[in-house]
Amino acid sequence: MTLLFDPQSPVLAPTSDGHDFPVRRIFCIGRNYADHAKEMGVEVDREAPFYFTKWAETVVPSGPIAYPTMTGNYHYEAELVVAIGKGGRDIPADKAVDHIYGYATGLDMTRRDLQLDARAKGRPWDAGKNVEQSSPLGTLHPISETGELSTGAIRLTVNGEVKQQADLADLIHPVSELIAFLSRAYRLEPGDLIYTGTPAGVGAVVPGDEIIVSIDGLTDTKVMITPVAHD
Repeated sequence: MTLLFDPQSPVLAPTSDGHDFPVRRIFCIGRNYADHAKEMGVEVDREAPFYFTKWAETVVPSGPIAYPTMTGNYHYEAELVVAIGKGGRDIPADKAVDHIYGYATGLDMTRRDLQLDARAKGRPWDAGKNVEQSSPLGTLHPISETGELSTGAIRLTVNGEVKQQADLADLIHPVSELIAFLSRAYRLEPGDLIYTGTPAGVGAVVPGDEIIVSIDGLTDTKVMITPVAHD
């Protein structure tokens, strides 16, 4: 039996120890900083995390990313990204750290106009969130190198101007709770990434803008917005 076409190659994220991390799935946590939920005009659910998913192929390294089609309001969202290295289901929060491979800086780029239109109509957010090149990811650092990250500054600049700034301690649902929650809904597997939410200060960018995401102890994610690609 022959394949009709060649399957897509796996998405490989670089790590600081020289290995490639094969990306499997992306879980994105929404409304996980109170000030960001407030600026978006929604209430924080402190009982359970809110999340959506994205394709692995949306992950790209630092570098140029094209402004997407169908939007005039493309937003940045700085995130701490957690990489799962050991699978499991129904993981207790106090054992969650054992399932972490490491951490990275990242971006959840968003076609905000499409997201808000879908939200107003009670529809899924896929058109706003699940977009090519919308999940830029910095170098992954093993937890053996960083230790468990629960505090530390997270910031985003656009063309050198600080737009987002907070501390990982401000996460409403910390990483251990996110892993425990998601592992009740799915069996988490090696290769899964969890984008843990963004602080307040999100905003629009245009072609020519440079975005830098920094988290204490991690490699920056740096992207340049390029014009819309039509090929």
